[in-house]
Amino acid sequence: MALPENFLTALIITMLAGLSTAIGGAITFVIKPGNVKALSVGLGFSAGVMIFLSFSEILPEAGQMLSEHFSNAQWLVMAGFVVGLIVAILIDYFIPDHINQNELFECREDFCAKVDPKMRRAGIFTAAAICIHNFPEGMATFLASSHNLTLGISIGIAIAIHNIPEGIAVALPVYNATGKKRYAMLYSALSGLSEPIGALIGVFLFQLFLPQILVGFLFATVAGIMIYISFDTLLPLSKEYGDWHLSMIGIMSGILFIWATTLVL
Repeated sequence: MALPENFLTALIITMLAGLSTAIGGAITFVIKPGNVKALSVGLGFSAGVMIFLSFSEILPEAGQMLSEHFSNAQWLVMAGFVVGLIVAILIDYFIPDHINQNELFECREDFCAKVDPKMRRAGIFTAAAICIHNFPEGMATFLASSHNLTLGISIGIAIAIHNIPEGIAVALPVYNATGKKRYAMLYSALSGLSEPIGALIGVFLFQLFLPQILVGFLFATVAGIMIYISFDTLLPLSKEYGDWHLSMIGIMSGILFIWATTLVL
């Protein structure tokens, strides 16, 4: 099987877009552990980004992809969304709440706090969903870059900007659960690695002429996962670690930020 045109360049663009989640992780460096007000706003921000992207971009894109092959595309979009909700519920059920007793207390300099299993769980849960979300994004970025480099770079920049708040969504809970920046950076960076992996697998999938069908359904599924995370995990934690006003500030900031990036790009 022949490699697509601009294979290496397309792969680099996709990898850089994915690893921009680490930029979001780096933001946790300036937030002190236990700063619950910043955490509350940050979690609300992350939820606002996920909710806006799900309804304004991911679901419409899924419908457009599927409509090219099916007359009842919106029903398939709904089915994919429901599958995403079910997957999220299963992830929620099977990720344990308990933690290692040896990790109950994590100390760094003047900070020593009990690890909150809900915060650790929120970070892992969000990282898993973002990995799934980034997988089809990697396919899309790679395909566009391999056929039209200018278009691929534009899509890569847009996805990179989107991935920054996603990195925050992963890093903030992990950082505040452990007090360790390297864990926050590691989790946020790993959550973006699924994009180049998706690009490589996409090389084979697109040879089977099934990209629109597969990626369209996956987009709808990812939207379901992100909506579940936002309402079941991020928003309740945002309110718990601050108050509803701080949560709303975060939500509105996230929506306006991601909306502005889509208008600019």
